[in-house]
Amino acid sequence: MDNSVLLKRFCSRIVAIERHALLTKESYRFEIKRFLDYLEKEKKAAGDVDASFLVQYLELRHNQDKIKPRSISKAISALRSFFRFLLDERMIKANPADVLESPKRNAALPEVLDKKTIKEILDKIDMTKPQGVRDRSIFELIYSSGLRVSEAAGLNLSDIDIENTMAKVKGKGGKERIVFFGKETALELSQYLTYARPKLAGSVNKSNALFLARSGKRLSRKGIWKNYEKWTVLAGASSRIHTLRHSFATSLLEGGADLRTLQVLLGHADLATTQIYTHVHRSVLKENHRRFLPKLGIKSDAPREILYDAPAEERRAGGNMIKT
Repeated sequence: MDNSVLLKRFCSRIVAIERHALLTKESYRFEIKRFLDYLEKEKKAAGDVDASFLVQYLELRHNQDKIKPRSISKAISALRSFFRFLLDERMIKANPADVLESPKRNAALPEVLDKKTIKEILDKIDMTKPQGVRDRSIFELIYSSGLRVSEAAGLNLSDIDIENTMAKVKGKGGKERIVFFGKETALELSQYLTYARPKLAGSVNKSNALFLARSGKRLSRKGIWKNYEKWTVLAGASSRIHTLRHSFATSLLEGGADLRTLQVLLGHADLATTQIYTHVHRSVLKENHRRFLPKLGIKSDAPREILYDAPAEERRAGGNMIKT
């Protein structure tokens, strides 16, 4: 079968049978297109591939393309799915990608911004232009609701209920959820819908998309990324727009929200995904402890008698303890 036909049928399967999101389909299509091109270069058929060949290919990707463990894991997922497809089509007898192991990744804490920095970015936006009004309402909505960029880009006019400060969002895997936003965000959205959006839409545009580009068509997630980057540079900050979602999650935890509530609002399928924000929360507490501890007047040369020299077993369990 021709590789272009093979790729097209595989992409159809991703959505129709494996029921992956469109973004996943595009990611897998990119990975498998690259893999098929490599097979052509090596004059090798997909049915002749074994596990050692796949390891060699992934090592090549790592060394030449300098891709990180996260990208390697995505490539492995795409290859597993692709060879499942070939197996179901009876083009191979076994899936060579099943034995591949995803590399371990360091659990890096999500980057977060404080409210002052976020305000500085928002204040840099030129509100005299419809694009500026649009951008501010997008960023406010993402920060106030914890949306993914793709979710914000996919919103339609009918999804927003400004009066009740809520929106219907379609997340990963096509799952719908309700999110909420603050009164300030509602005011920004009202201003955008009343003054800015009609100018962007033009006289004949009938798009039902909430956020429009200058062309009058739906603003893409890449467009949102680029606009956010532009305003952050002007504000002298350095962050990605997804940081607004991380900052939303961290702020909720600091305010006392429980993990289950946060999981629902963020649209996480697994609570384990949400738990990473507890580490961010702890890091904030640790920083506050570091900053404010000196103000308590505790010095390193505190009188020895207030300390309890624990036995070796207790020291191994937790070190010296202060008597109460």
